[in-house]
Amino acid sequence: MDLNQITLNVTNFGAALSFYHRLGLSLIVLSEDRYARFELPTGGATLSLHAAEVPTLNGPVTYFECENVDATYERLRAIGIAFDTDPRDEPWLWREVRLRDPSGNKLCLYHAGGNRRFPPWRLDVVEPLPVRKTPRVTSSQAMILAYP
Repeated sequence: MDLNQITLNVTNFGAALSFYHRLGLSLIVLSEDRYARFELPTGGATLSLHAAEVPTLNGPVTYFECENVDATYERLRAIGIAFDTDPRDEPWLWREVRLRDPSGNKLCLYHAGGNRRFPPWRLDVVEPLPVRKTPRVTSSQAMILAYP
């Protein structure tokens, strides 16, 4: 399995297009001012934007790894990108800086190197979780279960 894309809801589609372009992403799909997809400078995953009426509250943090957090931070600040934090070293052995897009989606620019997948506290053996079989439930049983 491989991660294909992340789709973020944005309330100001034009501002979001400009923002992600200024971050350094390349626009590859644009559909009627309601959907766009970007390629990142490296890797195979893409980032999509979807026009939304209301912002996503308490959504996930989207992480972008870069080689030099401080240089990226300075380059983006110079073109008017605002940040929530200054670059800092974190206890989980990453250097990172936090920001938000124009719709309030939380972003993190970071560098972890080998610590991203192989931190010192990584488990030695990672076994797949057992698959739990879900019993078949008829619609009548589902109604009974739904209303105690």
